[in-house]
Amino acid sequence: MGRLDGKIAVVTGANSGIGLASAKRFVAEGAHVYITGRRQEELDKAVQAIGTGVTAVQGDISDLEDLDRLFAKVGSAHGRIDVLFANAGLGAREPLGKITASSFDLVFGVNVKGTIFTVQKGLPLMGDGGSIILTGSTTASMGTQAFSIYSASKAAIRNLARSWTLDLKGTGIRVNVLSPGATATPGLLNALARTGQKDAMIAGLIEQSPLGRMAEPDDIADVALFLASDDSRSMTGSEVFADGGMAQV
Repeated sequence: MGRLDGKIAVVTGANSGIGLASAKRFVAEGAHVYITGRRQEELDKAVQAIGTGVTAVQGDISDLEDLDRLFAKVGSAHGRIDVLFANAGLGAREPLGKITASSFDLVFGVNVKGTIFTVQKGLPLMGDGGSIILTGSTTASMGTQAFSIYSASKAAIRNLARSWTLDLKGTGIRVNVLSPGATATPGLLNALARTGQKDAMIAGLIEQSPLGRMAEPDDIADVALFLASDDSRSMTGSEVFADGGMAQV
């Protein structure tokens, strides 16, 4: 038996990186997984990579109508959600003095507003034993040069989990934060490439890690599986770091 046999999972931002790796792992462990992303072409490729046991629903989590459409489809087909992995997020490198209102609105609109309403709109389909996973970041616990808005949005995620744990008291629904460190996702690697200093920046990230390497998306997916499964049944309101020790020492 798989660790998620018969469970219904939703993973946002699952067209690449950590979301895609987690969706693959959830399916391999017996779940039927709904994946979302903004770009249909990438979603189609993700479905091909995952194989059976997956349903793709194109949408932007900052668009409440897209979220309504996603959860209506899940409710109609399966009637419940056992695992809700609110993973979608983005960031922009802007130092103080160069922060723009449009960038702020985009980052907080996706990372904070999008996460809030992903969980709120999915919640009616969840019940006792359900697991909500929010993607945080080491940046929520550290100062990060030129990345303050993203970092602040992830600090908000950490407090949402604490507060929602109290809101959900007595429901049997758990909510925890999974905070990766530097992970070799297409999003991060492409962002580093745009700086023109990709190799030097990767070397700097590796230097900060006591493990001496960047994580792979599959590494983070292993931790997501733990939080999704009954193995973490005694955990709620917690933050699990999968950061190679970067934010710990």
